[in-house]
Amino acid sequence: MNKKPNPTLTDSDAPEWSESDFKSAKRLSEMPADFQQAIRRARGPQKALTKIQTTIRFDADVLDGLKATGQGWQTRVNDAMREWLRSHHR
Repeated sequence: MNKKPNPTLTDSDAPEWSESDFKSAKRLSEMPADFQQAIRRARGPQKALTKIQTTIRFDADVLDGLKATGQGWQTRVNDAMREWLRSHHR
């Protein structure tokens, strides 16, 4: 499927690669370590306590009901569990 390039979509800062560009390209792992480190995105410090991913099984109707409350349902479940722990902690 050969299509003519659309001049309105051509980016002069990122031109299409030629065959010689591909031949001279190097993998990131082949670059100097300081260069690799400079271009890798580092995650900043956490603004809140770090969450831990886990798996929990809910009955289908319970999960459907939680998801039906809209975006943020997992945060609300976390808050509800924290409140339950506070009220049931000895």
